[in-house]
Order: sequence, then C-alpha cells, then structure tokens
Amino acid sequence: MEDVGIYRDRFVPRLVNVACGMKANEPLRERVCAGLSGRVVELGFGSGLNVPFYSDATVSVSAVEPADLGWKLSAPRRAASRVPIERAGLDGQSLPFSDSSVDTALSTWTMCTIPDIEAALGEIRRVLVPGGTLHFVEHGLAPDPSVQRWQHRLDPLQQRIAGGCHLDRNIRALLETAGFGIRVLEVFRGRGPAFIDTQSLGVVVSP
Repeated sequence: MEDVGIYRDRFVPRLVNVACGMKANEPLRERVCAGLSGRVVELGFGSGLNVPFYSDATVSVSAVEPADLGWKLSAPRRAASRVPIERAGLDGQSLPFSDSSVDTALSTWTMCTIPDIEAALGEIRRVLVPGGTLHFVEHGLAPDPSVQRWQHRLDPLQQRIAGGCHLDRNIRALLETAGFGIRVLEVFRGRGPAFIDTQSLGVVVSP
C-alpha cells in the first residue's frame, strides 16, 4: 500500500500535468473558461493549466487540489496570473465554503477521478449562488454501446494506472441527478480513441 501512495502522490500529478497539458486541450480550456465570472471555485486545480485562460470577469479563484505536488507544479502559472488564486481546499467532496458564497465553478477533467462524485456535485450546488453556473469539460461514457462495453472492461485498469480515473461515468446523468439545469452540453469525440476521448463540454445552472 505504501508503493500505491508513493505512485499516487509523486507520479500521478506529473502524469496529469503532461497528459492534460497537451496543446490539443488548450482550445477546450479556452472555451470552458470563457464564461467564468466573479468568485470562482475550481475543482481539481492540479498544476494550474487553466490559469492562462481565466476570463477577464474572473475576480478570484479558490483552488481545490488534494495533491501537494500538483500545487507545487502550479507555482509558475500562479505567479504569472493576474487573478488572485488561493488554495482553499483539499477535497471536492467537502468544500470549506459557506452556502451560496461562490458565483461560478470550474471542472476540467476532474469528475472522472473524485471518488464520491455525487457528494462533490452536491457540494458545488450548495456553495453556488442561486443561478450560479458550473463550467466543465470532462471525458466519460461514450454514446456508442460497443464503445461503452470496452469502457466498462478497461475501467478497473484505468483506475489503477491513472490515480482513480474512471472511463465510464455518465456526465450528463450525474449533473442532472445532482439537480443542475443544462444550459449548454456538447458531447463529441476528441482526437484520441473513443473509449478515453469522448468529451462532454458545457455549462449547467444551479437552481
């Protein structure tokens, strides 16, 4: 178990920094960050790959990031940011903010990894102001049943090698079950294999 902890703490944040830092992801980050405004909470801040894309309307960012190494890797991006950023939490399943205290939430390729994603989405709803929005881009369950079968088969392996990342979470269903209203949702295949590169990008609204 100690080896698992070392792999998770010392290797996975570097893997995520490289895999999620590919140039092909930048247009998606730019799109999903374009509508951010006011006080923003970012789930899975990681190494700060979204920082260059924060909109001009972003007043501050509260970064939720469990990995100390991920936070350390983000230092150059945070130093270059015009937006104040603070590390404000370690666990998306239990956010250290009062009710209705955040204007906008951001999640990029994070919902796949949070162990209790239902709890995390409930926390986002709790801390968002009424009418506040969650902006997201996530990989997840493909619409094609034949691809879904491969996703279900490969999911246990993916979790082991990618720090708990799931291939087969149904992003739309999770958001709707959590009580969010869909404002925009695009589901599309990226440049990679469909089993790992079926993307959901959109905005949902807190009631």
